[in-house]
Amino acid sequence: PSKKLDFFNWCRSFKPNFKHSAVTYSHIFRTLCRSGFVEEVPNLLFLMKEDGVLVDSSTFKLLLDAFIRSGKFDTALEILDYMEESGACLNASVYDSVLVALARKGQVGLALSMFCKLLEACNGNDNGNSVVSSLPGSVAINELLVALKKADMRAEFKQIFDKLREKKDFELDTCGYNICIHTFGCWGDLGASLSLFKEMKQKEKSSSSCSFGPDLCTYNSLIHILCSVGKVKDALIVWEELKVSGHEPDVFTYRILTQGCSKSYKINDAMKIFSEMQYNGFAPDTVVYNSLLNGLFKARKLMEACQLFEKMVQDGVRASCWTYNIMIDGLFRNGRAEAAYTLFCDLKKKGQFVDGVTYSIVVLQLCREGQLEEALQLVEEMEDRGFLVDLVTITSLLVGFYKQGRWDWTERLMKHIRGGNLVPNVLKWKANMEALMKNPPKNRKDYTPLFPSRGDFIEIRSFAGQAMGNNIDSEDCDEKDQEMPFIETDQWSSSPYMDQLANQVKSSEHSSRLFSLRRGQRVKEKGIGSFDVDMVNTFLSIFLAKGKLSLACKLFEVFTDMGVDPVSYTYNSIMSSFVKKGYINEAWGVLNEMDEKVCPTDVATYNLIIQGLGKVGRADIASSILEKLMKQGGYLDIVMYNTLINALGKAGYINEASKLFEQMRSSGINPDVITYNTLIEVHTKAGQLKDAYRYLKMMLDAGCSPNHVTDTILDNLGKEIDKLRLQKASIVCTNNNNGDDS
Repeated sequence: PSKKLDFFNWCRSFKPNFKHSAVTYSHIFRTLCRSGFVEEVPNLLFLMKEDGVLVDSSTFKLLLDAFIRSGKFDTALEILDYMEESGACLNASVYDSVLVALARKGQVGLALSMFCKLLEACNGNDNGNSVVSSLPGSVAINELLVALKKADMRAEFKQIFDKLREKKDFELDTCGYNICIHTFGCWGDLGASLSLFKEMKQKEKSSSSCSFGPDLCTYNSLIHILCSVGKVKDALIVWEELKVSGHEPDVFTYRILTQGCSKSYKINDAMKIFSEMQYNGFAPDTVVYNSLLNGLFKARKLMEACQLFEKMVQDGVRASCWTYNIMIDGLFRNGRAEAAYTLFCDLKKKGQFVDGVTYSIVVLQLCREGQLEEALQLVEEMEDRGFLVDLVTITSLLVGFYKQGRWDWTERLMKHIRGGNLVPNVLKWKANMEALMKNPPKNRKDYTPLFPSRGDFIEIRSFAGQAMGNNIDSEDCDEKDQEMPFIETDQWSSSPYMDQLANQVKSSEHSSRLFSLRRGQRVKEKGIGSFDVDMVNTFLSIFLAKGKLSLACKLFEVFTDMGVDPVSYTYNSIMSSFVKKGYINEAWGVLNEMDEKVCPTDVATYNLIIQGLGKVGRADIASSILEKLMKQGGYLDIVMYNTLINALGKAGYINEASKLFEQMRSSGINPDVITYNTLIEVHTKAGQLKDAYRYLKMMLDAGCSPNHVTDTILDNLGKEIDKLRLQKASIVCTNNNNGDDS
């Protein structure tokens, strides 16, 4: 190659005004690309311009590919500009490699700009200087869509998607459909995903080609979407249908379902899927084990979680940092603080599987226990080891200081946390907040309610219907089938049930959901964008824990007037205090404001709604509220079960409370001490002492340790039993005196 290049240059110098032909340039370019001498290409391009010749588009594409492979994107783009300026007749395939490379290397903005120019050129809007006659290929477009999804560029993704749909000469292939279905689903637009699936099926029927039909990746994406929006029952039905169709579930199917069931407290289903996964020859990985461990700990299945961890080690599955974080957090939450701290210390000694999240979990637990000195020392150790002390850890310490009345300890944070500027920002925010609270700006009219209520709290059923939206309700499939026009079913479909869901979708279902499956977090930690609301949530927690409701409301008013947008945790905190103090109308006003601000409700919101219904003596409508919650993808966690059992039991619905207890156990959630205490108390007050004693025995047999509340309840139970014995003894004496041998 080097001798060819020397001869090429000698020809120009040997004879004056000598010009190489386009074929010669094409040959030397190909030689240089094959041999790796691409650094000589820019000089030759300059000579080619002097000679006034132009190589064909296939040679240019070879040059582009060579520079892209070597990572020289700037040079590749310069070559592309040269081609366009020289008026070369380029086809779309020339741009494909550039688009793919830019998308894969994270240069999404550049790829997007290039693609938009190509679209304009195809539409003839480029001032008549069109260099391409058709769109880039499906591979390049799919890569661009994937890059936009990874970069969370939602508006740009939708813009490209809409423009492609307008092009009559372009059709998405199966991979393109899968990307769009998965993307819209991950962004919460179930309706759009199902509409695309329906369109995919229709094209499969009308086309002789098999390039449009759904494949296993399509169904995996749809199952993932159903699980992510809480429709785990629907996902399980689709999974069962796939098992007897041509699409056998793979390792990704099992992983998705295990994660979905674990997150929605369907622990028995998760364990069943886990067992079937192993039976079918798929080896569970760390992600699957982590999901199951987290679900078991949340369901209070401590022994099962520890046994699963032992099995994970025995099977040779490598535990990750996240695995040990789940273990430590789960042990803390299940009353095994000593075991959790021992595990943490062992991991530190080994010098592995400990990260900033691990330290944050332990610091939070120490703050809960009031061990503030130890928490501060641990934070200092955390920083010495090179871990970032995040806002979650700092605000946990703040809450601990105020809870213990250590108002003056906030300045000690500067001593123990020396790195970064987060602590100074927190202290500066606190000082500004205190100044604003003393002299708040007068933006509201005097005597205007902070949360004006409209109507009555009993209208909560209509609110629940609005909050859930009008999405697909798979529980009412039979009723909807009667209302819907006849739709021909595909007897060869891999999942008739998925077809049914897609047929029920409406165009209005492309709106965002007003119910969030994830509980609101006190600290979202999304950088400067969420710093204000994170700090407002922290000090709301501090003030409300001290019973200072008026101060908390003042804080809420000051910062919302300044433009801070509350999140679900903010509203739930205020509403929780209102419900506890019996301010039901004000709580109803909070719900109304959440609806107006389009702030999603979550499981914690509905937990408070049930508490409020119990306060106003309307626990009877709690079941209908929960039915709506479950139908739209909500779930009952242990807190929700305890709240509902308490509300029903105190309202006199003893049988319903007992049935809910059995439902709780059958779903795979182990009752905790609060559950048993509630059941013993309500049965004792209802005079059903045998049942109260039965629940006490169940509690002890389950290994659930009583607490101080149990002691008080048992004292009442003992008094009721003594009363019953006295009554029986009195009846026996009366009968004996009357000569009644019965």
